[in-house]
Amino acid sequence: MRSWQRSPVGPSRVACCARLPLFSLLFLSKNLSAHLVNSGLGPFYDGVSHFALSVEDLLPAVALALLAGQRGARAGRLALFALPGAWLLGGLLGLAAPAAAASAALTTVSFLGLGALVALEARLSPAWVAALAGAVGLVHGTLNGSAMAAARLGGLGLVGIVATLFVVVALASALVVALTRPWTRIAVRVAGSWIAAIGLLLLGWSLRAR
Repeated sequence: MRSWQRSPVGPSRVACCARLPLFSLLFLSKNLSAHLVNSGLGPFYDGVSHFALSVEDLLPAVALALLAGQRGARAGRLALFALPGAWLLGGLLGLAAPAAAASAALTTVSFLGLGALVALEARLSPAWVAALAGAVGLVHGTLNGSAMAAARLGGLGLVGIVATLFVVVALASALVVALTRPWTRIAVRVAGSWIAAIGLLLLGWSLRAR
């Protein structure tokens, strides 16, 4: 019997999994500096499109949802309301008092750190997860609000971002909470390491471009 038949996970599968972060980076890097997208469907869907296509917003939300799911159902529920709530508050502040646009180096630091916490499966209490969600939401929401003020989209675009964020956090955190087998928990940690690796690469890239 051939050697590859004796192992359920062959070398080709391992190599394929190792390439996934690289492929995702190549795909997502095109959208790293994406600003508000004009979908043609109105400000609400412009906000939805912006969140879905902006790595610096989407990856921190996914990483935080994975981290909350690792810490259990209570942490997931707290993050589900803390992150969108703080994002909305920060967005309103950004709309009211627009600030200068942040550099890519600043926005990638958040999902670099969050990805590392997921990879380490950091044993944070639910209260700390909620506080972290609030801080991330406030920073990214303020940046989104400033961008929307410059694009004159108003609050409706912000509502689209927050609504999409709520759905993403709800689905991702609930999925992780439901995982019970050890290999599935390891897969979540691997996903966190990929997010951290993408953040590290993009951080170095943005600093080098200065």
